[in-house]
Amino acid sequence: MLLITLIILGTVLFSIYIVRIFSENVNYWRKKGVKYVKPLPLLGNMLPVVTGSQSFWTILLDVYRAFPNERYFGFFQFMTPVLIVRDPELIKSITIKNFENFVDHTGFLSSEADPIWGKNLFASEGERWRDLRQSLSPVFTSSKMRNMFILMDECAKQLVDYFKDKNQDITEVELKNVFTRYTNDTIATAAFGIKCDSFKDQNNEFLMKGYELSNFTGLNRFKFFLYGNFPKIASFLKLKIIEDRVANFFRSVVEETINLRIEKNIVRPDLIHFLILARKGKLKHEDYQNLPEAGFAAVKESNWGKSDDKVNFMSNEDITAQAVVFFLGGFDTASSLMAFTGLELALNPGIQRKLKDEIIRTHQECDGKITYEKLLSMKYLDMVISESLRKWPQAGFIDRKCTKTFTIEPEREGESPLTINKGNVCWIPVYALHLDPNYHPNPNQFDPKRFSDENKDKINGSTYLPFGIGPRNCIGSRFALLESKILLYYLLLEFDFVTTSKTQIPIKIRKDSALLLSENGFHVGLKRTENVH
Repeated sequence: MLLITLIILGTVLFSIYIVRIFSENVNYWRKKGVKYVKPLPLLGNMLPVVTGSQSFWTILLDVYRAFPNERYFGFFQFMTPVLIVRDPELIKSITIKNFENFVDHTGFLSSEADPIWGKNLFASEGERWRDLRQSLSPVFTSSKMRNMFILMDECAKQLVDYFKDKNQDITEVELKNVFTRYTNDTIATAAFGIKCDSFKDQNNEFLMKGYELSNFTGLNRFKFFLYGNFPKIASFLKLKIIEDRVANFFRSVVEETINLRIEKNIVRPDLIHFLILARKGKLKHEDYQNLPEAGFAAVKESNWGKSDDKVNFMSNEDITAQAVVFFLGGFDTASSLMAFTGLELALNPGIQRKLKDEIIRTHQECDGKITYEKLLSMKYLDMVISESLRKWPQAGFIDRKCTKTFTIEPEREGESPLTINKGNVCWIPVYALHLDPNYHPNPNQFDPKRFSDENKDKINGSTYLPFGIGPRNCIGSRFALLESKILLYYLLLEFDFVTTSKTQIPIKIRKDSALLLSENGFHVGLKRTENVH
């Protein structure tokens, strides 16, 4: 009887807590004079996501289009008020000009609750983030990518040889599965110094742990919901984003690798090596002027990441946290970029033919041995990748948390000064900006010419954000671009992407995923071509 009474009392108190919070938040934007999307109790504007009737990506696109004349508008992520900023100049103001007021991402999990998640660069805040960024930014310069190029080259050849050995005219594949195996092998070698072959060993431990790490469905999705809306309850329940068995696997790999490197004095051009140097204060910015840039989409490192100050807190746990988030980013998002690109090439054979011609010509010019410099000098390849990132950006929105009170001054008729208080959240709707015809004409058309030498300077840098913007942009953009380009290079030397009976035309977005994915997968055929090279 006592237990039943306690349950009833707990339910009543929780209900009162929910009603109180909702009552405070439901009128939040109205009181501030901001146009907004009317919320539902508890769910805010997220009902279609919860029911699976609409993807989060298209929800943001719909609300973005509902306020065409506003610089910003209000939204509710469940019970959390969010300011969605759609004006390019205001986006630049928040993310660059007034970055000091918006330093952090939305934090919801401490390093005490989940050390591996809470200590990574993405989740870190304030001074810790600054110190980490300064330590890690030299890892991803062009000179370091040139060193890692050899490791990626081997993995790309490994994938192509696997399909060549099948000796079939057309091999039907699901590109997300194929490219996830490639990114797993690439990151295993380039980050952890471990050689994998996920085509011969279909269920290797590294791949299986990668799938666990990147699983944001079911219980994991519920965890994000709890931490986003009821952080105290989630902390009390001691819920972790990265389960102990997965975290311990990566801890073990990193510790064994570091110990072996130190004991045997092994030097290898991978992430672990560079992080060991960072811990010793020996990692410097060494970008050579004669190296080509990674591509149009590559982010520019701000002065925030270029200090030579030494960071003394880089423990094995910190190194593991950085390696894991790097693995997570590359494992899923890079493979999706490649999958969308391959699918678009299958649907646009004219574009594929032009890209293939450039690849064959480049292959002949470098006598059959592609170099880092030659790969990055391929203009049409970069145009294709840049357009794929525009149409299918892997970050649907960018978030910034206010760290110092900021006021948006009125510029248009009917606007009043809007004060954003410390702790308030702003979103930049990347997917919607990329599909806005005011910035990218005929946005649903896959058109690499947007990024030609004649056209790319017309693109507003605040409306093309595949890897973010400002000091808090994606540190791994050069790595993602390089591993995508080298794979496409080798694949198109031997194969064409072609449609099959399973190919979904046109591409539709999957509704039940937090990630941008094709509704029915990425089914194409790899058609062997004459060996003209």
